[in-house]
Amino acid sequence: MIESAGGASTLIEGTASARTAAADSDSNAVFASVSVPTAYGIVDGSREGGVAVFRGVPYAQPPIGALRFRSPQPPEPWTGHRSAAGFSPPFVQSGAPESSEDALYANVWTPDTAGRFPVLVYIHGGGWQVGAGSVPTFDGALLAETGELVVVNFNYRLSGFGWGLHEELADPRTGLCANWGMQDQAALLDWVSANISAFGGDPENITLCGTSAGGATAWLLALRARDRNIRRLISISAAHGLPPATALTPQDSRSVYQAIAAQFGTDVRGLRSIPHPAFHQAWLDAFSGSPDTRRVASGREYRGPILDGDTVTELAYSAPTPNVSIMSIHTATEGSFFTDPLSLSFPPAPPAPTDSAELYAAVRAVLTKITPQPEADLAEACVWAYRDAAEDEGLPMDPRTLWTEVWGDALFRHQGVRLAEKHARTGRAPGYLMQFAHPVRAPHFGTPHDATSKFLFGSHAHPLNVAQFGDGPQERRVSRIFIELVASFAHTGEPKAQDAPPWPRFDPELPSTLILGGPQVARVAGTPKRRQLRFWDDTGLLPRP
Repeated sequence: MIESAGGASTLIEGTASARTAAADSDSNAVFASVSVPTAYGIVDGSREGGVAVFRGVPYAQPPIGALRFRSPQPPEPWTGHRSAAGFSPPFVQSGAPESSEDALYANVWTPDTAGRFPVLVYIHGGGWQVGAGSVPTFDGALLAETGELVVVNFNYRLSGFGWGLHEELADPRTGLCANWGMQDQAALLDWVSANISAFGGDPENITLCGTSAGGATAWLLALRARDRNIRRLISISAAHGLPPATALTPQDSRSVYQAIAAQFGTDVRGLRSIPHPAFHQAWLDAFSGSPDTRRVASGREYRGPILDGDTVTELAYSAPTPNVSIMSIHTATEGSFFTDPLSLSFPPAPPAPTDSAELYAAVRAVLTKITPQPEADLAEACVWAYRDAAEDEGLPMDPRTLWTEVWGDALFRHQGVRLAEKHARTGRAPGYLMQFAHPVRAPHFGTPHDATSKFLFGSHAHPLNVAQFGDGPQERRVSRIFIELVASFAHTGEPKAQDAPPWPRFDPELPSTLILGGPQVARVAGTPKRRQLRFWDDTGLLPRP
């Protein structure tokens, strides 16, 4: 999402999604029941077309009451059969009145419960603030059936319930006091390892995949791949946590929890008893308005994983590259999700600049997301660097396009490319780099952040998506290729597709980036727009791994 995930600008795909997605494809169909024994009890799903589907399967206890801000606990066992026919509510978030703290549930799509298929676990994005496994975009049926995969997605704790740190919230059992959403994700992987064979999955062949916020935490989880039984990683449009832009510092996190507790006349431990709507609103209020007016300097765009020394010991830039095969993916214009006034970003896109003065102001606003006090001439230097590069490469140079490119590179593309280069230099397993370039339909523009998920899951034709992403022969072909590449990577570690050229391992010095989408559909080329990325290296605004 930031999908969004797209960061403070996040993807919200319809508040009714959790209520209606199960019935979207055929509300009148009668499905055969399918039962599976888990470690905690039997769940009853249904056979729907070419897959069996299990929705709302608990992987942890509800983190409510005394369990708020605690490490996830295993589900309580049940007797008899438990229905897995409907999605759980999404975790607490704005724009979804049905959202709830009782939301730690998984969804599973499998070709055959008697099989032994590779497993693809997908972590949704949403800037660590919104999103859910029930969003129709992430329906795993087509990917599971055509890719011969067991597909799992799930909910995890969001915003201040899931991504913060305070020692007074330490769990008496584990001692952990931070990143409860990441702890949920690790618990889901433990649940998959212990239970997925009953759904027809191979617990020894797990590919972890995530987009935006989900792509960033998937990367961090893969740093302990052996502990979590992760064999391969697909990181898409990741917004890696990095203070001050996309993570809080530990001290800033402590300050916010303490200020919210004082607001309610309690101490930090007492936040467990505050009604969840009140705490959620107080957390949002703490980060409302311009970053320059807030009580803390970090978490300027997103509030994601925090360095706590336990759940997160190093950020992606400073950590060794994960010791697994990696498919790194970014879109051609990540920023167009945030600069398109018709997109579903939150908050809505500001007006596009129309002249140089407005462009400098718009770029400065982007720079304040990643540094508290940009130097006076930094925005002008950024604009000229991007304008010169665009002119040399024959790319558009209008203010809206330049602003879009700066936004997308600063928060997403720079990170994705540089970490792929690091993996190519130092990794012991293969790495592959893709630029997803299939354009959206007018009046939308470019290939925005999170365009990928609509084609990975084949949900570009869903009523929520079709007007923007289309459903013509070209879109279906791009989706088919994408699914084949991901499925073959999950099966064998080598991405292949019938209508795609051979995709070599990524080498920054050679044409080895797969460009998927657009008139040529699929081609291999050098990494696009490398000159623009050098601006961020030269200024030191973003670290280079």
